[in-house]
Amino acid sequence: MRKGLRKRRSRATDLWEIIIAARRWMLAYGLLIFLPACIMLFVYYEQSSRILQEEVTQTMQQTLKQAGINLSSRLDYVQKSSNSLFMNHKLYENLDPAIPIIERIDQSKELRNLLESVQTAPDIIRARIYTDPGNIYGFDLLNLFPLDNLKERPWREEVMNAGGSIVWTGIYKENYLDSGPARILSCVRILRHPRNFDRTLGVLMLDVPEKMVADIISELDFPAQGRVYMVNRSGTIIYSAEPSLIGTKAALAGESDEGILERSENGVDLFEVRAPIRAADWRLVLEVPKSDLTHRTTTLSQWSGIATIAGMTIMFLILVFMLMAFVINGMNRRIKSVVKTIRTEGVEGLEEPRTDRGGDFYLLERVVDHLVHRVKDLMEEAYRSKMLEREAELRALQAQINPHFLYNTLDTINWLAISRDADDISHMIESLSDYFRLSLNKGKDHVCVADEMELARVYLEIQQNRFPSTFKFVIEADPEANGCIIPKLTLQPIVENALLHGIRKNKSKTGTICISAKRSGDELEITVEDDGIGMEEQLASSLLSESRPLLRAEGNGSSYGLYNVNERIKLLAGYEYGMAVRSRLGEGTVVTVRLKAMQEKQTE
Repeated sequence: MRKGLRKRRSRATDLWEIIIAARRWMLAYGLLIFLPACIMLFVYYEQSSRILQEEVTQTMQQTLKQAGINLSSRLDYVQKSSNSLFMNHKLYENLDPAIPIIERIDQSKELRNLLESVQTAPDIIRARIYTDPGNIYGFDLLNLFPLDNLKERPWREEVMNAGGSIVWTGIYKENYLDSGPARILSCVRILRHPRNFDRTLGVLMLDVPEKMVADIISELDFPAQGRVYMVNRSGTIIYSAEPSLIGTKAALAGESDEGILERSENGVDLFEVRAPIRAADWRLVLEVPKSDLTHRTTTLSQWSGIATIAGMTIMFLILVFMLMAFVINGMNRRIKSVVKTIRTEGVEGLEEPRTDRGGDFYLLERVVDHLVHRVKDLMEEAYRSKMLEREAELRALQAQINPHFLYNTLDTINWLAISRDADDISHMIESLSDYFRLSLNKGKDHVCVADEMELARVYLEIQQNRFPSTFKFVIEADPEANGCIIPKLTLQPIVENALLHGIRKNKSKTGTICISAKRSGDELEITVEDDGIGMEEQLASSLLSESRPLLRAEGNGSSYGLYNVNERIKLLAGYEYGMAVRSRLGEGTVVTVRLKAMQEKQTE
């Protein structure tokens, strides 16, 4: 009882000394490291946040500017297509009205062919001409339209006043006769008579899908709260991911084409980043709340702050090691004292109360005390484990009697069958005895290919007695392959699957199972092929990729074995080896096993 009380008092004293030592270390850390680090981190954070904020906004501006360049390039290609058509004399010849009706019909056909050829260009989904009904014969309302259809367009006056220059419309909805409604923007210009400039022949329009603009803008990586839209020279929004904003006036901070501006909207401070789209005289605008951008820069600053604290902590640890160098002699003296006590008085000597309690050194002594007792306990546990292991070996030796009893019993039944002229029963008992002998293999985990082939043969002969006249089998093995070592019961699950899931499910014909083994250099390949019902490719792949595949055996669960066999092969030979299953529904299945060719000495 007194001994237990001394132990409890010793543990309480150790705990109190740990608390006192921890308080001293925490105080030293706070004065020497934490407070200076906090001051430095605050200054560093303020400076780095400002710099990072500038870098982030400039990066966003460059990204937006690149998007503007991409958009301008795509729109410029459409403009070049419009210019090419605008300079084509065939266009004006076919728009000039002809007197005979046959010529007017031919003109309409040539116009349609000309416009359809332009539609093959990238980003141009429709080429249209609006002209006076007297110029051509009939309108197909696909490429040719009457000029009066443009009266209600909001940009009609701008096009007419442009004098043949290109005018880009904003995003609007158009209902095509052949493909239905679509959101587009158009490159528009008027066509004048080449010999009479005051006379208008019509209006040429090349339609571009809104998706082209949306795809370029959607690829931009901006903060989640950011908003990108496109405005024309007057500040009207002509594209936005929010359709309700199209056609409204944007609250811009100024008139510049590009740059980074700051403004407030509804009490929210915003960064406004701009980039020009020079082909159409438009601008891309990005609005990002300052709070969202500050969050990004804060995250980056935090990592830098952590790196700073880590560096200062390392400096502190170096200082600690330098201080420890001055007291190492005292520590050695205490350790030697503990070792001497263990040598002279044994482990029990450490349980006696110590009069010299030198703070942290006494704490070290108690830690050594605890470690010594722990080593003692581990040695006792190791001794008990060794005794349990010897008992398990004894039980395993006793259990070896059971297979001999089984073989002797089967042999007795076999002789009884022979004495009564029951040859079929005798053959079945011999096959069953061979099956157990080969599958048990005296407790070994690996067998040679010849024994595994023999086990497959015995298994199939037993199944032939169960299901007569339903299948045949062929087993072939190269002499070089027979001596190779493979995991026990590798072929049996594969052969069982071939029989039960391939041959037996095909009720209409007699099946064949072919088993072959060959060695090529350092590789061993075993193939099991059947001409049964086969399976779908997804089902075949699931046999090796899932421990519980889609296939279910009829009451015996053999389909679960393929995954386990594959894993055993990889553990033995390496992950570059294993099984492969090829199968097509109605054509049979081929299972190939690839292993490293190993002899018995290599697996010991």
